[in-house]
Amino acid sequence: MPGTAEVPEGLIPELLERLGDRLSLSPADLERHSRDESHHEPRLPWAVAHCHGVEDVQAVLEVCRGYLCPIVPFGAGSGLEGGAIPIRGGVSVDLSGMNRVLRMDPEDLDATVEAGVTLSQLNSELGPRGLFFPVDPGSDPTLGGMAATRASGTMAVRYGTMSANVLGLRVVLASGEVVTTGGRARKSSAGYDLTHLFTGSEGTLGVVVEVTLRVQPLPEAVAAAVCPMPDLRSAVRAVIETIQLGIQVARIELLDEVMVGAINRYQQMDSPVTPTLLLEFQGARDAVAEQVREVADVVGAKGGRLELMPTPEARSRLWEARHHALYAAKALRPHARTWSTDVCVPVSRLADCLLETKAELDRSRVLAPIVGHVGDGNFHLSFVLEEGREEQFQEAAAVHARMVERALRMGGTCTGEHGVGIGKTSFLRQEHPSGVGVMRQLKATLDPLGILNPGKMLEVEE
Repeated sequence: MPGTAEVPEGLIPELLERLGDRLSLSPADLERHSRDESHHEPRLPWAVAHCHGVEDVQAVLEVCRGYLCPIVPFGAGSGLEGGAIPIRGGVSVDLSGMNRVLRMDPEDLDATVEAGVTLSQLNSELGPRGLFFPVDPGSDPTLGGMAATRASGTMAVRYGTMSANVLGLRVVLASGEVVTTGGRARKSSAGYDLTHLFTGSEGTLGVVVEVTLRVQPLPEAVAAAVCPMPDLRSAVRAVIETIQLGIQVARIELLDEVMVGAINRYQQMDSPVTPTLLLEFQGARDAVAEQVREVADVVGAKGGRLELMPTPEARSRLWEARHHALYAAKALRPHARTWSTDVCVPVSRLADCLLETKAELDRSRVLAPIVGHVGDGNFHLSFVLEEGREEQFQEAAAVHARMVERALRMGGTCTGEHGVGIGKTSFLRQEHPSGVGVMRQLKATLDPLGILNPGKMLEVEE
């Protein structure tokens, strides 16, 4: 595994003095913090700081400032663009030990958690109070990581992304100062919107240590359905029409026929190998029944059919299969690695962008099943690449670049939810040619030494 620069003399002893056994130099721990779920090459950190409180984070920053040592926040390691990989060495700041749910308020429908609380942990504590947190990326990330990457997921079409669900943050700046942003009020016009500045900043402006979140009441009724469609165009047109009619679906996911086949094989299912929509409906019983009827009419007019899941167990199995789609794709080839990437476009341009991308894939020699949270115009490719086949990687990179350029040309974005991380820095410049300069000024103001997650998001100026 490639290394980076030499460890500054004196850094490790000083960190050990401040953190004691919360600083790890174990080879296994270093290796675990060298990677995430992305295709990017792992890089070993110099040390791992297991932080159990804000004071630990401040102590690490205080020591590292003196050595110009990089700081790389780490939650669950489930990111898909290399955001937690310490590409320049430094200290991996593991926040998973900061895992207390600090407050839940059913009356105001909000909660405050430490950064290391996971999505499943939060929902297990909210459930008995009749509540849930709806942002569902499909893995089990930490809430701090979700805020830092502006995560999204299958229910964003109804409940929005992390941007819509984070009410406030506590952030440790590079200086060691702790800043509290936002609050519990549902609206405010008081000053700059610092909450949204740090939400999605990928650890480059500060270390998120607490998150105050909007939560939702559990719905009275939930129904899920599978809709096999005759072709990809019909499936996409059904999605667009559903959204434009204002039908309140909670989830509307698209799988192309390659992904359906992969999931069949991986999950031992027998769904028809054809482009397929997966849907979920939530709300009052009568409202759910009406939503089902309306979507059934839409997909029926496009040559598809809506099949309701008969039991809660079948519904859970359906979404489990969807959440394991990346692993199902990887299993299509032995000893393969996956490169998952995404774009997002206005829903009216979804058909053009997705179908042009699919046509290019069909002409290419790369394998890349398609899956998407298409209700908000977001879709993903999961390139399945054989180890040692550099020509596959090069062709995938070319397909990827053209997909992003296509999305930008259609008024979209280079990443709907994976973040910029390592892999999309050049595309960020294309998307925001004037905005990147402002971003650099913000970075230089909040992190003048450049120690917070360096090499991520913003390209280094030549």
